[in-house]
Amino acid sequence: QLQLVESGGGLVQPGGSLRLSCAASGFTLDYYTIGWFRQAPGKEREGVSCISYSGRTTNYADAVEGRFTISRINAKNTVYLQMNSLKPEDTAVYSCAAVRWGTCRQGMKYDYWGQGTQVTVSS
Repeated sequence: QLQLVESGGGLVQPGGSLRLSCAASGFTLDYYTIGWFRQAPGKEREGVSCISYSGRTTNYADAVEGRFTISRINAKNTVYLQMNSLKPEDTAVYSCAAVRWGTCRQGMKYDYWGQGTQVTVSS
């Protein structure tokens, strides 16, 4: 019943752009803080970005700062991750996660997770 669905992944050349979407099914995201995570083959899952429930606070991992932008459109029940200047090391499965009234602090626990969408940046 409660589900997050990611979309927008695919194959892109280095320097290209993709926009990922995280859409909620079965609940509204209006009061949920949303995080984006990624996991590359052979590596641990890492946090990429976070946007607070209000949309007023965002943060980014150092590796993507200045290249990725997180945003939300509550009317569409969707959070986006705009990825520009993509690098081969950005290749990973990208997942979104949600927690009600979250603060985007490091180590924050998320309650709902999507299945992920594959992003491949060719070398």
